[in-house]
Amino acid sequence: MNKEIFKAYDIRGIFNKSLTLDDVELIGYGLSKVLKKHNQDNISVGYDGRNSGPEIYSRLSKSLIKNGINVININMVTTPLTYFGGIKYSNGNAVMITGSHNPPEYNGFKVMVRGLALAGDEILEIYEFASNKDKLNQVGSSAIEILKNPFEEYLKVITETINLKKKLNVLIDCGNGVAGKYASKVYESLGCKVKCLYCEVDGTFPNHHPDPSKPENLKDLINSLKNHEEFDIGFAFDGDADRLGVVTKEGNIIYPDRQMILFSENVLNTKPNSQIIFDVKCSKNLNDAIKKKNGVPIMYKTGHSLIKKKMKELDIPLGGEMSGHIFFNDKWFGFDDGIYAGCRLLEILSDYDETPSEILNGLPTSFTTPEINIDTIEGENHLIINQMVDEISKKNNEYENINFIDGIRIDFEFGFGLVRASNTTPCLVLRFEAKSREKLDFIKAEFKKLLENYIDKEKLYF
Repeated sequence: MNKEIFKAYDIRGIFNKSLTLDDVELIGYGLSKVLKKHNQDNISVGYDGRNSGPEIYSRLSKSLIKNGINVININMVTTPLTYFGGIKYSNGNAVMITGSHNPPEYNGFKVMVRGLALAGDEILEIYEFASNKDKLNQVGSSAIEILKNPFEEYLKVITETINLKKKLNVLIDCGNGVAGKYASKVYESLGCKVKCLYCEVDGTFPNHHPDPSKPENLKDLINSLKNHEEFDIGFAFDGDADRLGVVTKEGNIIYPDRQMILFSENVLNTKPNSQIIFDVKCSKNLNDAIKKKNGVPIMYKTGHSLIKKKMKELDIPLGGEMSGHIFFNDKWFGFDDGIYAGCRLLEILSDYDETPSEILNGLPTSFTTPEINIDTIEGENHLIINQMVDEISKKNNEYENINFIDGIRIDFEFGFGLVRASNTTPCLVLRFEAKSREKLDFIKAEFKKLLENYIDKEKLYF
């Protein structure tokens, strides 16, 4: 079995190549051992709209049942619905079969045990158990498959806790991902008028890639909003619907760190002085907005599993990532859910006299770059970051505000720069923000100087 499919936050590979059905059976065995280690014998299992989902589900569920784990089959659902099913039906244990925002040929697993998403060494523990083929013939106690549909209960919780002061019209783009099966029903249940682009679930993603963090994937939503003046806002989802993209009716993209400013203000109104957590890629404006509302900003590592774990540990009511994962732990369950994040945003916007566009366009903004990726060979990205940290640590008086929690983030009075190693692909990830274009160019130049001893200059194109 290919160890490289065991990533920092999940398990993911190309179906029938790096992730075969025999691998799936081994993973089922490894997961059963992890569950037994925690004295658990039930798990909820769902899959997204990828073509390989049902086949992988069949092999995984048989492996789990053979090894003594009862499977609660919740069928084709979003990742958040699988988490919800895990909380409601199986003591916080869930596994979602999903390739998330990856190309159609990918699939994999996101795992939650006793309410905590597995990451890092916990993911590798499944590999270690699964690699012990000598024990594959061990069969646990008799186990069964149980069919459940969590959507109606999920919808009931949302409609009982979300209250729109005025009804809003929402245009959504599901990118042919599994959100198409559920998102319209949720927003219509809140009284919204909904129009949906690409709501037919199609695992080949024929219209565009389901990744709302990339502006090119929002073009159809932006054009449709401009052609349908009656809609107040646009939402877009990734393949398994745990991330949200937001677009104003004029076509302005409201990136997640700006969304988080509104969410933070809202949560701090009911939970004053709370900690709010966000990843290292987020804007300084978010940090300042949290402090302005007397909240406590916590900058942390990128990774949905890592953020969720830290939130549980510190009992933090809200977290967010630049990628679009938003985590509500106040009157929700702490897991990332793009559809639910959209509900919360609609609830907040409905409370203003101004239009949604006026509120969203009025959020603090800066001059920023998109996420910049510099490709490396496998493992080289982490080696480069480690060497850079060592070098900068020896002369850290050069920069007043530097953070090594996840790569190297340097905060200036007028902006920040970041370089980190991706945990999912062999590349360096960079992002820059400043109050002016001139200051943005200054920060870029500083990072080029830091990187030029490690990366060929022709790759430093930013």
